[in-house]
Amino acid sequence: MAQLDDYLKRKTAALKARQADFTADADKALVRIGASCRIAGNSGVRPVRMGDYTVITDSAPGLAGFSLGPTAPEMLLGALASCLAHTYVIQAVLLNVPLDSLEVSISAQLDFKGVVGLPAPDAPMLQDICYHAEIGTSADAALVDQLHQAVELYCPVLNTLRLPADVRRE
Repeated sequence: MAQLDDYLKRKTAALKARQADFTADADKALVRIGASCRIAGNSGVRPVRMGDYTVITDSAPGLAGFSLGPTAPEMLLGALASCLAHTYVIQAVLLNVPLDSLEVSISAQLDFKGVVGLPAPDAPMLQDICYHAEIGTSADAALVDQLHQAVELYCPVLNTLRLPADVRRE
């Protein structure tokens, strides 16, 4: 029995239940989610509230932080890695791709000049974002390629980065 078998069985049942829910009432598929952040006291750490969870974000000592948590750009890469991994699992279930293991790693570059107030040719943003998915499977190469294509099509965070949504200040 592969390591992920029990989880994949639960995921299969959950997906079937959600498909039934959303088929019966399409409005249930549209969910509003949110996050909030504040600067905490004299430390400058930034507790980020996401749903029922709080993650402490911070900066490195070079930007007056204490390295008590990931930076915001690292959180973005972490969110992408998590969403890609979850989308791989969902699509593997939908495509009947057996999974023994899965690991997604992400890297990017960030030019900090503009962040710290120095002249920079471009707005500061993550660049050269790339990911690697290490998939342990007994599936043939054609099915694995189909899995990669489905993930590229259906990963919400990946799509948000590639096809940016408007972000407005209220």
